[in-house]
Amino acid sequence: MKTNVATTVSGALAATVSMQAMATMAGLTVPVFATVAAEDLGLDPNNVGLYASIIFIGAMTSSLLCGGFVLRYGAIRISQLCLMLAAVGIAMSAGGTLTVLVLSAIVLGIGVGPATPASSHILARHTPAHLRSLVFSIKQTAVPIGGVLAGSIVPILVVYFGWRGAAFGVGVICLVLIVLVQPARRLFDVDLRPRERLFHGNIISPLILVLKDQALRGPVLASAAYSGLQQAFSVFLVTFLVQGLDMDLVRAGFVLAVAQGAGVVGRILWGAVADMVGNSRRVLGGLGLASTCFAVAVASFDSTWSFGAILWVSAAFGVTAIGWNGVYLAEIARVVPYEQVGRATGGALFVTFFGVVAAPPFFGLMATVTGSYSAGFLVLATLTCISGFILIRGLKIQAVLSSEK
Repeated sequence: MKTNVATTVSGALAATVSMQAMATMAGLTVPVFATVAAEDLGLDPNNVGLYASIIFIGAMTSSLLCGGFVLRYGAIRISQLCLMLAAVGIAMSAGGTLTVLVLSAIVLGIGVGPATPASSHILARHTPAHLRSLVFSIKQTAVPIGGVLAGSIVPILVVYFGWRGAAFGVGVICLVLIVLVQPARRLFDVDLRPRERLFHGNIISPLILVLKDQALRGPVLASAAYSGLQQAFSVFLVTFLVQGLDMDLVRAGFVLAVAQGAGVVGRILWGAVADMVGNSRRVLGGLGLASTCFAVAVASFDSTWSFGAILWVSAAFGVTAIGWNGVYLAEIARVVPYEQVGRATGGALFVTFFGVVAAPPFFGLMATVTGSYSAGFLVLATLTCISGFILIRGLKIQAVLSSEK
């Protein structure tokens, strides 16, 4: 019996991680080649933050709407649709005009949004409760894995095929994966509800669902600050290193890949720690405080830093500031009933994506106004520090109230 469970969970992880990683890679492709494309298009590379924000405005909307679609059509089918949209969106970016880039970001965002709720739906059904944080954290390694792929593969594609060729190449990889995961649909899209309503109440009902829940409100609101810091780092690190430190694109992409790879390790590590500790909020709060320290270090990067030191600090940032998501999503799945996991995750991600939407343009504006990338990192680090402190402080208050009872 245990072998069957392990096999099922492993299969679910393989399918969900691969698809979510590719969607993430597609979303980070333009930020990685932004400095090269900007020269051809006559744009400011700092405007890549606006591109990233448009992606996640689309993701915010589609994450709220996807719950009913997952139940009716299946999580694997919806994930395949996400990859199709990612392929179309990233291929559109090769069009090279401002209008087409905006449309590209919208299409990509609609594809990115449902990927996490769909995968959470599958794993919530098949994962034993005592392993939930670890399994969800392994699943969320898809995001930094996508970052590793973007940081390591896209610069090489740019060198050999140009940035437009790189965009088409990533789109083709997404299409190939759609075909490869088709067998997983027969295994996991087995609980379909053909009569399920696609929309439950008004569009913001998933958001209300998580914000009304006292156990979820704190982590959900903190996720906006955490995700903002993570996204600013992922979107601007390559531009920061190339423009601010005169690093070549391939080496800068390697630094991003190392940081995202460290995020993979961090997500598994903190998932295991959360299961052992039995308190996800404490782990999330501690990660917020640790992320702050390494974000301040990243803000201090300048020409006096060696390449090795930049790699080590970026890796430490990845372990902490990119390592929190699985613990967060497992907490959502723990609190709500199984049939509500997709909707609740979509509502929670609406708040999470708000940080992703707001941080990059703010960061780009700060870089333009101050002529430095440090100020943006410091402001976002401060918000993350406050959020981590509130999570830990809230635990202490709850403990006092419980003892008084």
